[in-house]
Amino acid sequence: MKTVFLIASLLFALQVNCQISYSGKIGKSPIKLVLHQYSDGNSRAFYAYDKYDSPINIDGYLDQGNLKLFEYDNLGAIAATLTFRNYNTSTKNLIGDWINADHSQHYKIFLKKDFSIDSGTDIQWFSREFIQPTTTANHYFKLVTKKEKNEFYARVKAVKIFQKRTDKLIQTLSLDCQLLGIDNLQVEDYNFDGLQDFSVFEASYAGANTSRIYILKDPNSETYSISNFSGMSLEFDPELKRIYEHNQCCAGTSIINSTYKVVDNAMVLLDTNCLQYDESTAEYIEVDCE
Repeated sequence: MKTVFLIASLLFALQVNCQISYSGKIGKSPIKLVLHQYSDGNSRAFYAYDKYDSPINIDGYLDQGNLKLFEYDNLGAIAATLTFRNYNTSTKNLIGDWINADHSQHYKIFLKKDFSIDSGTDIQWFSREFIQPTTTANHYFKLVTKKEKNEFYARVKAVKIFQKRTDKLIQTLSLDCQLLGIDNLQVEDYNFDGLQDFSVFEASYAGANTSRIYILKDPNSETYSISNFSGMSLEFDPELKRIYEHNQCCAGTSIINSTYKVVDNAMVLLDTNCLQYDESTAEYIEVDCE
């Protein structure tokens, strides 16, 4: 969960120049690519072959008009480089190259801009869907976004669940969440039943506090249901089967830590611990929870 905090801080600190969805081909293979280009030149992206629906995370940078994105192997070494020369976020068609690390494979990339996630109070659009970089073994996901004219940023209005390889729509769940760049969706076993659930980023609050919508897999079907799990910055411990909540306020001077277990897909409170920052000792001391 600490990684989520760092990502959230980074994404909200940097101005997003553009979030764009593309479709096209690497060689002869159809793909979809989602790119998030930031004002400092850094880029985060992922692409998925239509045949497999398993996203591949890539990142890189824009340097003197050339966009370079790097694909990594399981050990973290660069496995391939995707290069687009004279890149511009407004360009409708992109031509680039996919080259593996030892240059033994080289494919041309042809992409068409499907849409961008635009911001601003004078902009309005409806139902733009883009795939997410995280999947379960059998399902992949698309977020449905909407931009109201009186709001500056787009919001997530639904999540669609698809079956891999067949692209069959399994389910659509209505939501109302902040749009968090490329890291909206996470996959984890939230109720400790051995099945892959998923969550969608909901909101960012003061300090490090964040919330998510937790969506649980039905053990007897392909469908999911929105749970009643709630709390600030929840962490899930699969070994002890416990949920930990960390709620900060007052510029981090007050912290409430709570521990829960899961009973019948509900969070049951086990313990609460409250800490207050002591300026005289520069340490946190335990206090009574009001």
